[in-house]
Amino acid sequence: MLDQRILLIGGGNMGRALLRGWIDAGVTKAANVHVVDVADAILEQIESEFGVATSKDVMSKDGAAAAKDAEIILLAVKPFTLNAVLDALSSTVRSEQIVMSIIAGVEAGYIREKIGKSNPVVRCMPNIGATVFAAASAICGCGIATEEHLDVAETIFGAVGEVVRVAENQIDAVTGVSGSGPAYIYMVIEALSDGGVNMGLPRDVALKLATATVAGAAKLVAESGEHPAVLKERVTTPGGTTIAAIQELEERGLRAMFMSAVEAATERSRFLNEQTKSE
Repeated sequence: MLDQRILLIGGGNMGRALLRGWIDAGVTKAANVHVVDVADAILEQIESEFGVATSKDVMSKDGAAAAKDAEIILLAVKPFTLNAVLDALSSTVRSEQIVMSIIAGVEAGYIREKIGKSNPVVRCMPNIGATVFAAASAICGCGIATEEHLDVAETIFGAVGEVVRVAENQIDAVTGVSGSGPAYIYMVIEALSDGGVNMGLPRDVALKLATATVAGAAKLVAESGEHPAVLKERVTTPGGTTIAAIQELEERGLRAMFMSAVEAATERSRFLNEQTKSE
């Protein structure tokens, strides 16, 4: 269990998912967490569900005190509000506090520069799977961040799923693969379901089959450790239905479309970094 006090700035879907994971997994106690969010309804829900202290502004008396006392500050706000948050933190943050950020496309060096201190910064990229404790998260240590700081981040994000460590120059690609990836898979499930309906299946049956198929295929890749191409071959009978379907997918460019989607999301993440710097 972590004994460090945590200030979570941003109580949206991802912030609440992380908070739920910490409490349910026993990573920390509610008494160690303080949440800041501008929305009263979100704060009321968080207080009721988790019993943690909350504030509406990091500049308020309670918010500033929490920022000063916390050992870990986790930034979970929208990119367009980040600069105001960092400006507010700059007067209260101590240089030994760990700053963690889940904000896409914002480099660690920029966060340190805006705060104006030599804080260790750990960038983290979880995804929406955190809401069901099945996240795919990547973390990277930046600046003076040590292995100990990364261990803390791994504990925090490991409470809601799998965690890998990458270099900071790879984090935008992580955004393209796993950060945005769930949306691609939702489209796959929807398309499979639509195909089933088109071929005469009831909608609920088609959706249930499509969902279970995607979940089962992913579980087999994860648990077997085998390459997806090897597993694909196991269900591809010569002259059978699966190879006919694969030929259609290849001719329509499925593989290239997914690769292009990852590239587009990666480039957008890089663009967001430059946009944040220019604001």
